[in-house]
Amino acid sequence: MWRGAISFGMVAIPVRMYLANESRGVSFRLLCPRDGTPLRNKRWCPLEDREVGWNETVRGYEVAKDEYVRIEDEELESLPLATTHRIEILEFCEDSEIDAGVFVKGAYYLEPEPVGVRPYQLLRMALERSGKVAVGKVAMREREQLCRLALHRSALLLNTLHWPDEIRDVSELAVPAADADAGVHARELAMAVMLIENLSATFDPERHRDEYRDAVAALAEAKSHNRPVERASSAEIPQVTDLMAALKASVEASRRRAGADLEAAGERPAVRRRRAS
Repeated sequence: MWRGAISFGMVAIPVRMYLANESRGVSFRLLCPRDGTPLRNKRWCPLEDREVGWNETVRGYEVAKDEYVRIEDEELESLPLATTHRIEILEFCEDSEIDAGVFVKGAYYLEPEPVGVRPYQLLRMALERSGKVAVGKVAMREREQLCRLALHRSALLLNTLHWPDEIRDVSELAVPAADADAGVHARELAMAVMLIENLSATFDPERHRDEYRDAVAALAEAKSHNRPVERASSAEIPQVTDLMAALKASVEASRRRAGADLEAAGERPAVRRRRAS
């Protein structure tokens, strides 16, 4: 989806970029309510009162209200930006310094061109030895993007990042301060930590499924064959009246779940012995 080079100091590494992931969520089509025909989105010119084909459309940049300047593809390709065909590495940092939870957007694999295999391997080895990630910029999808360049198994992975002014300030939310007391008791905190420990495991995405997608597929299958449709009971937001009781029940449930998982795997759960007084 993009072809250019990584600019690493005075070293240029020709690469090709590929999407590292793909969305497999539920996809619906809009239908006509009377005859069930899929609807089409049309590019309609209200002035000429006609549909405009894709090959007729041009880009417009709004410079004032309802006033546009046409921008041609060739003009975008020739913008005076070094990052149009280059991933420009600006600095290196510890990966923990990038707040991935809010900054990371997309993920892309970088594959070296045949002439770029050696410098590609050099950068990969240097990143591995230093333990750091690169921060840079690249122009793609009609905008310049901040990006993170890091190792992912045997490949270099590029993550596009949000710009700082795109991150909303958490102070806009009505959340308690980090050091606020909020009436949390020591026993409640200890029980919550115990629950976290009981539910802790090595992350393995293969253990999880998109149950929403499965449920929608089952719903469509049942309706297409005129079978009864399974419906969930009305969901209500639970009201916590006794926090300690809810924590204790959660801890006990997590212990039973852990024991059931061990038995399913053919292992016997460890028995905790009381110390002699």
